[in-house]
Amino acid sequence: MSRNVSVNVEFLTRVEGHGHIVVDVANGKLQKAELQIVEAPRFFEAMLQGRSIFEAQHITSRICGICACGHSLASIQAAESAIGFTPSEQTLQLRKLLLHMENLDSHILHIYMLVAPDLLGVQSFVGLMKDHAVAVRRALRMKKACNDVCEILVGRHVHPISCVVGGFTKLPGPGQLEAMQKLLLQIRDDLAPTVELISTLSFPDFYRETEYVALVSDADEYPLLSGDVGSSDGVRKAKEEYQAVTNEFLVPHSSAKHAKLSRDSYAVGALARFNLNAAKLHPSAKAVAETIGLSAPCHNPFLNTAAQLV
Repeated sequence: MSRNVSVNVEFLTRVEGHGHIVVDVANGKLQKAELQIVEAPRFFEAMLQGRSIFEAQHITSRICGICACGHSLASIQAAESAIGFTPSEQTLQLRKLLLHMENLDSHILHIYMLVAPDLLGVQSFVGLMKDHAVAVRRALRMKKACNDVCEILVGRHVHPISCVVGGFTKLPGPGQLEAMQKLLLQIRDDLAPTVELISTLSFPDFYRETEYVALVSDADEYPLLSGDVGSSDGVRKAKEEYQAVTNEFLVPHSSAKHAKLSRDSYAVGALARFNLNAAKLHPSAKAVAETIGLSAPCHNPFLNTAAQLV
């Protein structure tokens, strides 16, 4: 209890951007615990000022090469809300499929390439090839299939082209729909062994109760694209009131803004969605959650990886 510990991890390689971890313990008491984001801000808000709503989705998609479609769809929704436009049911369904494919692609990357190396005792994704070559090929196959579906839907996954305010500039033809169905069936065949792999991994036993923030909806569907912003502390706001939810502020050790709502901080992402909407999961997703031992509410942030499967 009287130990002195100093941890300084520079150049985190498994996060987007650039980060450091600093932990200092003196005489058994925590003095400092910081995630330092040292990447320079890019001022996308300033870039968008005065631009056409038809340019906005192409600019915002450049925020990230992994979740470009999600940023584009958020921009499109904001523009349509501002002008009072309601998209067709077909447009909504295609947007949901696009978002699902991107989420799946991102979650595969997270599970196999960022988390699995640590839990399987190797330094990187490349190190998995020796003893887990089948899993590596499965991950790459699923990621390619997700990217190919996105390409059919919007021209390309990274910085999509054809999803715009009002709908799509081009819709898939019959031959493309058949190709997409084949890809989706291929992905489904690879998901079962992915669930099996995750169920065999041992995650750190850690408890941290916090406020969770995610989309919530009165509809029966598990919300990923439409709904309000909800909190496990009982807050519910329309998406147009996002500034009341984010409450951004700056800290000396990070160039990235922090945010708070009812407490000093909150968690977002797959585990937050699960904790707020577990009852609305598809029966197959509920079965997956049961298989991997995930139940709501879950206060172990390490199980965010498991929550990505559902």
